[in-house]
Amino acid sequence: MAKYNVYGIGAGIVDTEIVVTDKFLKDNDVEKGVMTLVDEERQHELINSITSQTRPVKRSCGGSACNTVVAASKFGSKTFYSAKVAADKDGSFFVKDLKSAGVDFHNVKAEKGITGKCLVMVTPDAERTMNTYLGASLELTSQEVDEKSLANSEWLYMEGYLVSDQNRTDVAIEAMNFAKQNNVKTSMSLSDPLIVKLFSDNLKSVIGGGIDLLFCNSNEARRFTDTHTIEAAAESLKQYAKTFVITRGPGGSLTYDGHDLSYNKGVATNAIDTNGAGDMFAGAFLHALSSGREYGWAAQFANTASAIVVSQFGPRIKNIEYISLKSRFGFQI
Repeated sequence: MAKYNVYGIGAGIVDTEIVVTDKFLKDNDVEKGVMTLVDEERQHELINSITSQTRPVKRSCGGSACNTVVAASKFGSKTFYSAKVAADKDGSFFVKDLKSAGVDFHNVKAEKGITGKCLVMVTPDAERTMNTYLGASLELTSQEVDEKSLANSEWLYMEGYLVSDQNRTDVAIEAMNFAKQNNVKTSMSLSDPLIVKLFSDNLKSVIGGGIDLLFCNSNEARRFTDTHTIEAAAESLKQYAKTFVITRGPGGSLTYDGHDLSYNKGVATNAIDTNGAGDMFAGAFLHALSSGREYGWAAQFANTASAIVVSQFGPRIKNIEYISLKSRFGFQI
């Protein structure tokens, strides 16, 4: 039996989430609803622009894959995470917060530099807009990938954000190939419509001859496959992944288990912050699969978890909510 259920690779970023108005985004020339890479100067500029009409909400270890691995861990999966942080206060905070969530982290010594940071801006319509300074995350190398732990894992999970430069794309390709060679099941998220638009070729290079499970939302699926409907996108995705999930927000999700397509209803909720919804879905879904559940069942579990996380601020839910959800779906507590 594998030591780890989920081995994640992604950015090592400290998330700071704030509530802003649409006027704040417009006044500061921030494109709404997407992740934008910025330099440190631009991020400082945004932070300095924060006025009394904004309020900080949460600070946590973050990055898309990090959020997914933390969710899987909180549900009870054994997890490991690889990322690059610097030897600074934010780097120390990242590792401490990650380990407090029960996630094992590689033992590569942090180097000088600046740990990545993400300013997550949430508007009253619950939309999240991210401006990310990758910092030390850009220096991710294969040294941060613990091959012994990866080979002893059931699933590899990577975020699509890794492919925004060639260096990290190469790391992702190497990790993906290693996992396949060692019979570790492979999974990946397309992460963001802008990533798909700008780095589609890199995503396909990482996927290679195909992966076991692909996560994406409706916009990402259509853009990645250059199609106009969910049905057409789903048909096209079969050439890239043995199985996949297309999340549809309040509309639930569409799963393909390798044989059949299944529409899974959404869960009614009062959404106030969509940050981390897809990450939570992937973490819950992978935990369910690792527990031997079927795709449709896993999707309903993940839909419910996502509905809870969007009803509050931040990409995490309270510990009692993890326990309550597990009990509701019949997991061992």
